[in-house]
Amino acid sequence: MAIRGSGSLVISLSAFVISAAFLLKGAAEIVTVEGQNLETDNVSVIEGEMATISCRMKDNDDSVIQLLNPNRQTIYFRDVRPLKDSRFQLVNFSDNELRVSLSNVSLSDEGRYVCQLYTDPPQEAYADITVLVPPGSPIIETREDEVSEGNETELTCIALGSKPAASIRWMKGNDELTGETTIEETYDRMFTVTSRVRFSVTKEDDGVPVDCIIDHPAAKDLLAQRNLEVLYKPEVKIVVTYPEGLTREGDNLDLTCIAEGKPHPHRINWLRVDEDVPPHAVVTGSDLYIENLNKSFNGTYRCVASNVVGEAYDDYILYVYDAPTTIPTPTTNPVNTQDSRAGDGAPQKIDHAVIGGVVAVVMFAILCALIVLGRYFARHKGTYFTHEAKGADDAADADTAIINAEGGHNNTDEKKEYYI
Repeated sequence: MAIRGSGSLVISLSAFVISAAFLLKGAAEIVTVEGQNLETDNVSVIEGEMATISCRMKDNDDSVIQLLNPNRQTIYFRDVRPLKDSRFQLVNFSDNELRVSLSNVSLSDEGRYVCQLYTDPPQEAYADITVLVPPGSPIIETREDEVSEGNETELTCIALGSKPAASIRWMKGNDELTGETTIEETYDRMFTVTSRVRFSVTKEDDGVPVDCIIDHPAAKDLLAQRNLEVLYKPEVKIVVTYPEGLTREGDNLDLTCIAEGKPHPHRINWLRVDEDVPPHAVVTGSDLYIENLNKSFNGTYRCVASNVVGEAYDDYILYVYDAPTTIPTPTTNPVNTQDSRAGDGAPQKIDHAVIGGVVAVVMFAILCALIVLGRYFARHKGTYFTHEAKGADDAADADTAIINAEGGHNNTDEKKEYYI
């Protein structure tokens, strides 16, 4: 029994020596044999999540598989875990696979893990674990909160603490912008990415969203947004609220000035270009009211609106017509009337009294012409005489006329006919 015990101890010691020899040989020289029987895969994992390492034999030859960490410490030898790190757990152990999971992965776990197969020489396959760290929420900064139309604005987007470095894209509405990007690596193998974009703005850009979009393998739908605040000078338009048609003597005129801008216009003024506003004109806020119009009020009336960005104006040309002799047919007039005269920008209104007078004069002239022509043709109606009867006009009676007419038959060669 003692001899048998000693023999068992010798066998155990021999196995331990052989194993130690293999470990020392593997540490001293890493051999990768072409057509080897061992394979594994690289792993990418997001920080805080779980990674799984699989060591596989293509053909089962009863060799022993073990998994080593980047420091070449044994994590699992067959199905035994010598390393005292409970984050490593055995997922599967069989004749041709050793599969181990690593939970709550951190940056310190990143590196090259070794699948080792006990053969002569030993075979090794490498699984690189790459730890991905998503960036924090992006931050958009602007040079100024508000920018006036026509000026240039600058926006900066920062993506902090990512691994690998994130990429940044810019969108203004549906248009993509090109930014200038800088990448800074920190001491803990993390990256900070900064992108700046510059562009000129118009009043149409007011309220348009600008998006900073972060692209990173460990993050999706990560963006920051900022709406543009664009200041612009007023847009001015004069609207005629009364009258609806032509402006005539004795009528009243009511104009309204509509001005929109950002910020809202703080001052609206009415003036008459090159002349003074009529003394009895009344200005109430944005309205101009003139009663009892006459032709001396003709001219260009201007509404001027201003804010901190600038000023703008719109003109209305007043032309006062004579008071109508008859009541014209009421017509409507578009609200964007800018000229009280007929022509571009003014309503075309027909004066039926004038047209009726012209038509009456034309008809009277035609009737007079017909009467004169009738009398003329009545007086100059033609009479037909032959040469044979030309002596009958001087005869005292009918018998004498016949005799005078018969005498004319002797000279037939000179017979002629006349139209009188």
